[in-house]
Amino acid sequence: MTVENALRAVAGLFVLLSVALGAQASPLFVNANFLWFTAFVGANLLQSGFSGACPMMWLLRKAGLKEARMA
Repeated sequence: MTVENALRAVAGLFVLLSVALGAQASPLFVNANFLWFTAFVGANLLQSGFSGACPMMWLLRKAGLKEARMA
């Protein structure tokens, strides 16, 4: 798995998990404040698109994942 693929997977997991924990209709309901985590993930993805800086990509590289090869 490449850094880029892992980043999309982690972001998707974080969003789904935080929505599941924050949704009132969910049997996993914990607290609506978990939706702030969803907003944080979205804001980080947005700023990363403009700045190119992404802390999760740094962590994934440190974990040994490789960059995707450009053709």
